[in-house]
Amino acid sequence: MQLYGSNTSPFARRIRMFAALHNLPINYQHIDIFNEQDRATMIAHNPARKIPFLIDNTNTICDSGAIYRYLISQFQLTHMSCWQENQLTNINACNDSLVELLICERSGFDTQADQLFFNLQRERVEAVLSDLNEQCVKSDFLNCDYLKISLYCLLDWIVFRSLTDLSSFAALVQFCEAHANLPGSTSSDPRI
Repeated sequence: MQLYGSNTSPFARRIRMFAALHNLPINYQHIDIFNEQDRATMIAHNPARKIPFLIDNTNTICDSGAIYRYLISQFQLTHMSCWQENQLTNINACNDSLVELLICERSGFDTQADQLFFNLQRERVEAVLSDLNEQCVKSDFLNCDYLKISLYCLLDWIVFRSLTDLSSFAALVQFCEAHANLPGSTSSDPRI
């Protein structure tokens, strides 16, 4: 199995860490989506032009959620409950909004402007982080390795990119610090 992703992508990182935790036989290949050759590789395998994607023989699986479901099926690992899936949906929504804001900022837009799109993204980020601040201490959350990994990757990416102030979310800050040594966290650190 070959996983393609960016070293700075929290979505690729969560799959790398999940594979490390379960000792799954997955090779990782960094691709730079702004490099012409790497971009061509991405486009050839994923018309949505997103990373990560996984190639397993003749199967190409796109999106971290689909990759996760494929891996738990292939290796007969524990599925998430409906409540846990909802928490993952919230993590993904926050991550997606922050990606959109980062891309807009890099494109020269003032993402702090009082504009509907920016307001909605900032509102979603704040609401989801507030909810996750309450949820991340519950045993149903802490008993799911993929949820812990996904939240850790989001929080560490927020800190890495200086995307928002987490100081008002004490449980999230504590969660991030407590889970900094998850398997694969060092080898997938976007700072290296």
